[in-house]
This record gives sequence, structure tokens and C-alpha cells, in this order.
Amino acid sequence: MRIISGKYKGKRFDVPNTFKSRPTTDFAKEGLFNILSNHYIDFDAQPIALDLFSGTGSISLELLSRGCSRVVSVEKDFKHCQFLQKTAKALGDPNWRLLHADVFKFLKGSFSSGYDFIFADPPYALENLAEIPDLVLSQENILNEGGLFVLEHGKTYDFTSHPRCIDHRTYGSVNFTFFE
Repeated sequence: MRIISGKYKGKRFDVPNTFKSRPTTDFAKEGLFNILSNHYIDFDAQPIALDLFSGTGSISLELLSRGCSRVVSVEKDFKHCQFLQKTAKALGDPNWRLLHADVFKFLKGSFSSGYDFIFADPPYALENLAEIPDLVLSQENILNEGGLFVLEHGKTYDFTSHPRCIDHRTYGSVNFTFFE
């Protein structure tokens, strides 16, 4: 796994081959960040980001590298969290906070301050994946005014008719749906 752009551009982290998660491909990740940078997020403004279902931490690392002032990564799998902790230690960025937690329980908590950008990359076969947009968007104080939520999902889901959907992009088998 490599960081595409920003202050950590070119850094690589070896993901154990025993991982159950599938990292977002470089092709899809590059496309996503081009769209974010050119249309939705001013990384110079140092946004605060939340990465749900962090897996390998690929998106979190890219967010940190591009200038987010704080990135919170939420991951339930213990082995993935161990890898994220090892990666965070190697990176040494004090703006990265890791939470070993169930995303659905985390989202039902209360938030005293929100995020400018929320990204979720649940397992494509997750039984209640279709509930994630409403769960995220219905929480008070989680998404700041003018904030953006992006859901990565497989082709079996279509959220374009959701009232808060503003964009949808496809990169091979990877789909990104944008909500505000």
C-alpha cells in the first residue's frame, strides 16, 4: 500500500497477506482524491476527517498526507487495529487517532464536534450496508455544515436516488457515492 500524494507521498506500508479486507485500489483512490481536491475539499484548510471501516488505513494515510488536521480511524477487527497501530507508530503523525470499535456502535454515540469529511468503506457483503448513509447523515453534530460523506461500495448498491446524494463515481468495480 502506498501514499499517492502530499507530505508522505511515496511511503509504502506492507499489508499482511492474511488480511480479510480489500484496500481501495490505487486507481480508485487516485480518482477519488482528484475529485475531492478539485471539487469538494480544500485540504489547505486542514479539514477534520473520519474514516469508518478503516481496514488497512489507506484512506486515513492519504488524508493525513494531504493536510487534514485530524483523522479518526474506526476499525473493529483486532488484527487490522494492530496493523494500524504499527503503521501509526512508523508514521509518527500526532494527528491520527485510532479507535478499535464497532462502527455502528460508534455512530450511535454522541458527538460534541463534527467532521468536515467522512469516508466509509464497509465490507461489500455487509448485511446492513444500505443503512449506512442514513445512519451517518441522521447523527447530530457528526457532519459539519458543508461537510461531505463518501461511501465506497460495490455495484449491487445504488444510492443515487437518496435525497442527500450529490455525486456518484465508478472506478472498475469500486463505486463512490457522495452525500452532503
